[in-house]
Amino acid sequence: MELRTLRYFVAVAEELHFGRAAVRLHMSQPPLSRAIRQLEAEFGAALFERSSAGVRLTGAGSVLLDEARVLLDRADRVRARVAAAAGAATLAVGILGDGADPAATRLAEAFRRRHPHVEVVVRETDLTDPTCGLRAGLVDVALTRGPFDETGLAVRELRADPVGALLRADDPLARHDRLKAADLADRRWFLFPEGTDSVWQSYWNGGETRAGPVVRAVQECRQAVLWNGTVGMTPLGHEPGRGLAVVPLADMPPSRVLVAWRAGDANPLIRSFVRIARDAYGR
Repeated sequence: MELRTLRYFVAVAEELHFGRAAVRLHMSQPPLSRAIRQLEAEFGAALFERSSAGVRLTGAGSVLLDEARVLLDRADRVRARVAAAAGAATLAVGILGDGADPAATRLAEAFRRRHPHVEVVVRETDLTDPTCGLRAGLVDVALTRGPFDETGLAVRELRADPVGALLRADDPLARHDRLKAADLADRRWFLFPEGTDSVWQSYWNGGETRAGPVVRAVQECRQAVLWNGTVGMTPLGHEPGRGLAVVPLADMPPSRVLVAWRAGDANPLIRSFVRIARDAYGR
């Protein structure tokens, strides 16, 4: 039984879909399916129930999932401790500008307990770079939001946050219980600078081409609304601040909280960070 095969199994068990697991693992589906069948043959038990309705864990699969997570976590800790002994225990973490999330605090505390000798270098970025410096090689792993161009990156969803329209509190639309993006069609939206990831820009502009002031940071977004009556989108869980209001947008998909890293990066500290992040965000 190889650790690599256990990682394959955990991916399928968490996604409950061979296709999604293959994408997550950056491999094609046939070798993934073969690896799972070989693992089932090794244990002499079915680990998944496969049907037209989807994939489900069997009782044996549920037991293996618990044990596999423990084993993989232990393996990552061993690699990280060896790296620390070799003097290479540094991890650069990029955090998007709204990094006051309580789950991020839980993640920091849990990572420190697990890896007390690792030096974590934090790089907070503004809203113009949703990869937080990953593409530029400035960080090893990023806590961010999607969507953005994921080419060359590995991404894991931690949470999905509903979004709403950010408005002045005295805006007539602020009295509504719920809005649609079309209700804001004639309004000026805050925009990100030219050259910002187009997928990211399109999402935060409600999927349309907009006109409005250019902003780079969360506070600039809020000030654009407060001073100019500009509108935009924000996660519902964010406290908008005095003079502002947030109204749920019924027809917009949620904002995905993500952990991202460069595809193929075998740094054990990154793997450990991703696993701890999953637990801290309650996935």
